[in-house]
Amino acid sequence: MNIKVLGGGCKSCETLLKATKEAVDKKGIEAKVEYITDMQKIMEYGIMSMPALIINEKVVSVGKVLSEKEVEMFL
Repeated sequence: MNIKVLGGGCKSCETLLKATKEAVDKKGIEAKVEYITDMQKIMEYGIMSMPALIINEKVVSVGKVLSEKEVEMFL
């Protein structure tokens, strides 16, 4: 599984990254979690509001800081 958190390095983005890593660990899923802050790469996904969560190249959340439980639902 490939998971990406897109953001500009703000507190909200880092909070989503932490929740995502914790959800992956809790579920015991083998996944690569990336944190992408490069605006060019973010724009390639058509993201206009951050943070965003991408799972296996599918945008599942934009502009919302998800909790660990909410991230688990997407996994």
